[in-house]
Amino acid sequence: MERGLLWLPLLTLFIWLAWAGWNEYQKLESYKIWAQQFERAKYDIYAALGQTDNTLTWGTPTRQGPTDLKTLSLNEVGQLALTVNEQPTSAALSAPPKGRICLHFDLGADRTATIPFTDWAIAKSWYAFLAARLGIEPLI
Repeated sequence: MERGLLWLPLLTLFIWLAWAGWNEYQKLESYKIWAQQFERAKYDIYAALGQTDNTLTWGTPTRQGPTDLKTLSLNEVGQLALTVNEQPTSAALSAPPKGRICLHFDLGADRTATIPFTDWAIAKSWYAFLAARLGIEPLI
């Protein structure tokens, strides 16, 4: 009986890991369906992002598809910045910085939009793509 009680936490951990993996797989599958409507898309645990022409759409990934969807027209963007912990950062950094990585859009009239990223390389590629697409001078 003592051995059984020792294995119980391990069994609980295994069941939780299996559920977490299944949950993430379901999120990824719903994202794949959602992303088909976009020219360019990205998925990570913080946000699902899609781009069509001059429109960006992003939201929180769930098993039913992205929720809390927000849309932004690139025609509204005045400035674009790649931020780490809400501070503008150079995209030329080769080593990934520590902190919360985001694309920050200044829309004028005290309106802003922020899209979070988990991966520095993906954030840099989206930053370069959007800066070129906008034809504007990035903050840094």
